[in-house]
Amino acid sequence: MRKRSSRMRVAHAVVAVALLAAAGCDAAGGATARRDAAERAARAAAWDRSPDSVAAVGDSITRGFDACMVLTDCPEVSWATGSDSSVDSLAVRLLGTAEAARSSWNDAVTGSRMADLSGQIARAARHRPDLMAVMVGANDACRSSTSEMTSVADFRRDFQKAMDALRGSLPKTEVYVSSVPNLKRLWSEGRTNVLGKQVWKLGICPSMLGDADALDAEATARRETVQTRVVEYNKVLQEVCAKDSRCRFDHNAVFDYQFGTEQISHWDWFHPSRDGQARLAEIAYRTVTAETS
Repeated sequence: MRKRSSRMRVAHAVVAVALLAAAGCDAAGGATARRDAAERAARAAAWDRSPDSVAAVGDSITRGFDACMVLTDCPEVSWATGSDSSVDSLAVRLLGTAEAARSSWNDAVTGSRMADLSGQIARAARHRPDLMAVMVGANDACRSSTSEMTSVADFRRDFQKAMDALRGSLPKTEVYVSSVPNLKRLWSEGRTNVLGKQVWKLGICPSMLGDADALDAEATARRETVQTRVVEYNKVLQEVCAKDSRCRFDHNAVFDYQFGTEQISHWDWFHPSRDGQARLAEIAYRTVTAETS
């Protein structure tokens, strides 16, 4: 029944596109508005809001790193495919608990960067999922220095390469793309905790979190450089995703979310806690099930 409803939505959207294409337009700028409306209708027609399987790719956030115990992956609390009831992951919300256990897979790898995404997608594609959930990019900005951050050009090239690889093997799989989290907000929240700052000294995102108490011009400029790069990464994610009718970007919902200390792991004051993972799941589910992208 769910797939039948999806086909009905597609049929209705196709009719809407045809009507928009046939309609006349006399007002200045009306042709552009009509074309934009037709494109939105076409994208809605291509998107199934109730996929039957989910695969997740990305980095430590999607692996639930440091959400259960220190320096350990905890995929059961992953925002994308976790089984923990307190998180209510994207897969559980879409498929139900029993079906999510059978038809969702987590192929994310802690420490991954955008350059690693093509390989992860190749592994995840073997499951032939209806939906691919993607969150990657934080490690491209979290380097030992700002000079070592992934360039915007390389980030774009690698993301486009990953999307092309996906389309080569799974032309109809839908893709949910999360924005890169606001690393500067994580710094501003975590720096109030003495223990957290000590943990950061072990090497957690030094480009942003290094010398956490320093507020001099050099430290401020360094953090702004990282923040700007993350904003640029998110623009790339949005632009590449927009070219694919079966891709939805979260419109910076993750980046804009006002994470507080309850949403941050108290093991490292950087990765999401269980509560933070639940907030990520909410954002993803809202984006995937929205009527329009």
